Parts: sequence; structure tokens; C-alpha cells
Amino acid sequence: MSPWKTLFRYIVQQFFTWCAAVFLAMLLIVFLLDYIELIRRGGNRPEATLLVLLEMAALKQPHMAEQILPFAVLFGTMMAFWRMTRMNELVVARAAGVSVWQFLTPPLAGAVFVGVITVTIFNPIASIMQSRYEALEGRILRGSGDQLSLSRAGLWLRQSENDGDNSVVHAERLLPKHPVLEDVMILSFDDLKLVGRIDAKRAVLVSGRWQVTDGTRWTPSRPPEPFKQMVVPTNLTPAKIQESFASPETMSFWELPGFIQLLESSGFGAQRHRLYFNRLLALPFLFSAMVLIAATFSLRMQRRGGTTLMIAGGIISGFLLYLLSNVIFALGLAATIPVALAAWTPTGVSWLLGASLLLHLEDG
Repeated sequence: MSPWKTLFRYIVQQFFTWCAAVFLAMLLIVFLLDYIELIRRGGNRPEATLLVLLEMAALKQPHMAEQILPFAVLFGTMMAFWRMTRMNELVVARAAGVSVWQFLTPPLAGAVFVGVITVTIFNPIASIMQSRYEALEGRILRGSGDQLSLSRAGLWLRQSENDGDNSVVHAERLLPKHPVLEDVMILSFDDLKLVGRIDAKRAVLVSGRWQVTDGTRWTPSRPPEPFKQMVVPTNLTPAKIQESFASPETMSFWELPGFIQLLESSGFGAQRHRLYFNRLLALPFLFSAMVLIAATFSLRMQRRGGTTLMIAGGIISGFLLYLLSNVIFALGLAATIPVALAAWTPTGVSWLLGASLLLHLEDG
């Protein structure tokens, strides 16, 4: 094996070792904080036992791992380069004619590899566990009983009333940007026993009630009753219906394109899901940008203030990246800026910043 391959293999090994160590340490801290927060939220709920809350915290961790991975790559790369600089390993490599761009190639490739694996393999697993976590959270901590399911067979909505009765609403179509259902079927239950059915052409949600028109009412032991208009009470609102959809975090990378198309064809907004999908696409490039930013603070550490400067620079960079991502995400969610711009801006800014600083420090 040539000395160059040996050097690059060694750099990759250091990169993965330190990134894994930093990632596990951050994940452990996040897990403990999440568990403590769940205990606080479930303090007055009898179903929220310590074992159930521990399960919820564990189910949430894969999604949290996706959130902290960019920062784990940033700090892990800084620690790897700091150690190699402190041991004069990179100094020897530079003296042998290896440029900064050459020994940055292995960690850049490793970061892209980690990003691809995260998006294509880890994300589907995390989405399943996040879906289970949100189901437990809604049932145990929020006491939510309203659920909505959207499929190519139509819209299914379950609503619960204050008196304990439940009803299931099915519609073939939802008119865009209006709480109007077409080709509606409403099934009413009392303690899991079917007590009535309504078939109608249209139902409009207005001020806590469905205004159902041109339909037929079916009840046990009675003949069908056609009607022109009927009012069915409900505790739903248009905003609550929209919020009842599965969050994008519970949809895997492979399912999101089809679900986005289904949402838009059914008249619902898919801005949040589109934004999340584009952020997943940008994730491998964001990881590689973290390597560039880490290199600017750790490669010349000894000349510029040592460990203190490295730690301060990394913390400030991570904080600014987190703040920028949240602000841009909020603007994209509000449709103030295009989805692609909102999703790719943090990655683009990080790449430009890291590359510019390296060019200035090494080649400028």
C-alpha cells in the first residue's frame, strides 16, 4: 500500500472515530434531557409511567440523532484535526507535499457517505420510530382523539365528541383551500356500536358543525331518510384538520415524494413536507460543509490561540448555523421564500464560508 493511501486511510479512521465519539456523547445528553422533560410533562397523568416515558424517549432519539449529526460532524472533525495538528502529523504531511485540499478529501468523502447513509437508510427507521413516539405522545400526554388519514381511496377522519360518541367521516375529495368535502359518508358510533350512517354529496365545515347537503340518513330499524340539508356537530376546525396529517418527520425519505403529490392533489398544502424533503436532499452536502468549517478552526490552531479559539469558534459556528437554519426554515414554511432556497441556503452558506476561509488561510 502506498504511503498516500496509508495517510488517507489514517485520516478517515480519525475522522470516523472522533465523529462517532462526539455523536454518542451528544446523543446521551439529549436522551437524558428528553427523558427529564417527558417526566415533567407526564407528572399528573396516570398512564405516563416511568417505563412508558423511557420508551417514548428511546423512540424519539433516532429523530434527534438526525438533528445533532451535523454538529457531531463539525465538532468531531475539529477534534480529529486538533489531535493530528497537536501530534505534528499534519505538519509532516504538509512537509511531504500534501496540500490541505488533499488531506481534506478523505473526511469530505466520509461526510458525504455518512449523509447518504443517513438519508437513505437511517431516515426510514427514524421516521417509523418517530411515528410511534408521536402516537404515544398524542394518546398519553395530549389526550388527542382526532385522527386523519389520507390515501388514494379518499380522506378518512375520526372525530370524538364530548359525550363520548365517535364518528368517522370519509370523503372522496376535498375542495382546494376550503373545508368542503365531496361524496361524503359519516358513520356514527356509540361504544363501538354503529348507530347511524349519512351519505351525502357535500359537507361544509362551518363554526363547529358540518352542513351536509343532498344526502340520505340511515338508522337501525328505520327506513332511509332523504334530506336536503342537515347539521352534524363536530369539534373540528380547518386548522385542526390540517394539523392532523402525519408530520413530515414520520414519513421516510422514499415515501415523501408520493405523499407530497397526494397532498397537493387532495387540495392540502404540502409546503412543510416539501421543505423537509429538500432538507434531506441537502444533508450530505451540509455534512461536507461542516468539515470545511471545522478545518478553518483546527488546522492552524497552534498559531491562532490554541484550544480556546477552536472551542469558541466551533460553538459560535454551530450556534449561527442553528439560528440561520431555523430562520430560513420559518421563512420557507410561511412561503415567504421558495422551498428550494429555504432548504439549501444553510448548506450553501456553510460551503461558501468554509471554502472561502480555507482559501484565504491556505492559499491567500
